Amino acid sequence: MSQVVEAAASEGPSDGPGEQLADPATYDGLALRALTKHFGSFYAVRDLDLDVPRGSFFALLGPSGCGKTTTLRMVAGLETPSSGAITLSGKDITYAKPYQRPVNTVFQNYALFPHLDIFENVAFGLRRRKQKDVDKTVREMLELVELDTQARKKPAQLSGGQQQRVALGRALINNPEVLLLDEPLGALDLKLRRSMQIEIKRIQTEVGRTFIHVTHDQEEAMTMADTVAVMNHGVIEQMGAPAELYENPRSTFVANFLGQSNLIEGNIKNRAADIVTVDMHGIDVSIPAPRAHAPGDRGWVGIRPEKVLIGEVGEELDAPGNTIPGGVVSDVSFVGVSTQYLVRMPWGQELQVFSQNTGRHRLFAVGDQVELSWRPEYAFLLDAAQDAFAGAQKLDSDG
Repeated sequence: MSQVVEAAASEGPSDGPGEQLADPATYDGLALRALTKHFGSFYAVRDLDLDVPRGSFFALLGPSGCGKTTTLRMVAGLETPSSGAITLSGKDITYAKPYQRPVNTVFQNYALFPHLDIFENVAFGLRRRKQKDVDKTVREMLELVELDTQARKKPAQLSGGQQQRVALGRALINNPEVLLLDEPLGALDLKLRRSMQIEIKRIQTEVGRTFIHVTHDQEEAMTMADTVAVMNHGVIEQMGAPAELYENPRSTFVANFLGQSNLIEGNIKNRAADIVTVDMHGIDVSIPAPRAHAPGDRGWVGIRPEKVLIGEVGEELDAPGNTIPGGVVSDVSFVGVSTQYLVRMPWGQELQVFSQNTGRHRLFAVGDQVELSWRPEYAFLLDAAQDAFAGAQKLDSDG
């Protein structure tokens, strides 16, 4: 799996030293250094340092207005940075014209030529540059995007997913070092979007090019990308492999934006080499030290709803270490593969519990008294100074 060397932002959350950034003059990937874009007093992107390795599938993920699309447009040459530098394979492209960059962009609206058939849409860039062997190259590209049988149809005769593959083929045939994907699946329905996620990842693996994908859809980013950078207010909150971000978030924004989290206030009692002990409303709970990101004496104990077990009062649950008594079921939602509960705890907070419908346990009803439990290794601890609701409201529009 490709790994990004480091992303740093001057105002982003920090959790220990990162690896050194590459030397842009010799780095064979894409390097952003202190990249900033402001419109008057509004900073869309602020002091962004980022290395994207050659051949990786990288996602910029965040809500509307977080700066991800502005970053993409600066890489494409469609926006001029206010300050900072962009280098690609050691060459400074900060102020290069879009056509001077080995970069192509696929937009959400595809931007296909309606009067040309699929073959000629894909061939357009090659014909414009008077390339040789156009027909052979186009046929190979149509085969790659699985549209070789649709070559003589017009865009209007194709489905949304097929049009998206035409747009991919037209961009990739120009042999760009970097392909930029700006919310490419936003116009598709849910089922088609999921199949296209797999399709685009397959194409990226086959061509071995660097793909940078901008999206507000967490599932899309986590399904497709090797590395995800979560952006918020123009900086990168956290970056890493999808599983790492989900299982060990380092800020409340990431914990809430990637899926859902229960965040429970607690006081830190003890820090050992491997375990941090927290008094959570009178109950001692343990958090592994590498998952504790609270520098002070208070923190938010975090646990994902699917990691919480629910049982009868006194029932022995398979999660030794953190058992929380005194819960009362306040809401039940049956969603097929799982049942989602809200459980009101003695301190007044409602916790979310997602229980798999395996048939091993009965379904609880509103008003039932229950106990909750989770394994300490699934919990994480976040800075109490951060907003417990940051990132919880996600918009469907782009930013």
